[in-house]
Amino acid sequence: MNKIASLIVLFSTFCFGQQTQNQDVEKPIRNLFLAMKNADPELLQSVFVENAIFQTITKEGTVKTDNVQDFITSISKVSKNDLDERITIEGIHTDGNLASVFTPYQFYYKGKFLHCGANSFQLVKQNGEWKIQYLIDTRRKENCRETK
Repeated sequence: MNKIASLIVLFSTFCFGQQTQNQDVEKPIRNLFLAMKNADPELLQSVFVENAIFQTITKEGTVKTDNVQDFITSISKVSKNDLDERITIEGIHTDGNLASVFTPYQFYYKGKFLHCGANSFQLVKQNGEWKIQYLIDTRRKENCRETK
């Protein structure tokens, strides 16, 4: 095999491996929002590690910590399609069993645009599966780009 063909095979193998790894990292994040949309507490529970941390940065700049189990319980009380958080994955960084993902979002409640912001996820790979260890977000009503 000539050098150019070898480089193409090596590059293709790297890119495909990176794409597969990114899809694996994205899976619990996408399942989080699917679980919210479908009001599915079991799927929601499956995306978090046992001792996950869930926080929000308030508009005053303080950090508010929420209980993940309370969040999961609240999801079981809404109807399917009430919650629709639309994300864009802007960056995925991994090192071994650690991943960091940044996702701007727009949030809709019962079809009505409510707010926007960004999520920052820290994930860990346990027993061959990526799970959310830490989630912190921002929430605002100004300077939002609505997604239809």
